[in-house]
Amino acid sequence: MIESNIPLIGDRFPEMEVQTTQGKMSLPGKYEGKWFVLFSHPADFTPVCTTEFVGFQKKYHVFKELNTELIGMSVDQVFSHIKWADWIHENLNVEIQFPIIAGTESIAHHLGIIHPGKGTNTVRAVFIVDPKSIVRAILYYPQELGRNISEIVRMVEGFQVSEKYGVAIPANWPNNELIQDHVIVPPPTDQATAKERTGDNCFDWWFCHKKV
Repeated sequence: MIESNIPLIGDRFPEMEVQTTQGKMSLPGKYEGKWFVLFSHPADFTPVCTTEFVGFQKKYHVFKELNTELIGMSVDQVFSHIKWADWIHENLNVEIQFPIIAGTESIAHHLGIIHPGKGTNTVRAVFIVDPKSIVRAILYYPQELGRNISEIVRMVEGFQVSEKYGVAIPANWPNNELIQDHVIVPPPTDQATAKERTGDNCFDWWFCHKKV
């Protein structure tokens, strides 16, 4: 049996040589210095996966603005990916511009995206990887539920805002129910700073927020 070894959040994305619809590439080296989102799908020529690929392509320009690349993947062969992308273009008038990996079972198992109860189909996994090739988030969806592409955009943007300003991101940001588009200021680490945490942008010394 091929070992399933899903990387963990904080791990370096595993090195691999892959065949894609845009030629061979090395990951994560191909996108060093950029964020990338690798998302796997169960199979080509399936309805839910088709809606996802259209959704990702419609948001591709937003990901690009965030210095982020997209990579699709399933265990289908590359000619199947090419034919499916052609079908989407011809029938839905959407051109898939990002590469799709023809994932071998070895690659799929290495990433931990083969579900034991689903045969050889890859699950709907999402890996968000930063410019230093570190895995920052992993999402798993069942076959019957398509992904929310806007949430993946929000996650990438949230990571970037968090790193730039040294803040935390609240629930449903930038439309949080308490603080709208503000972000959360890290809590103080000493009593003196805690006593200074007052004002309109603080619910208490441990819960302050600001606009960025």
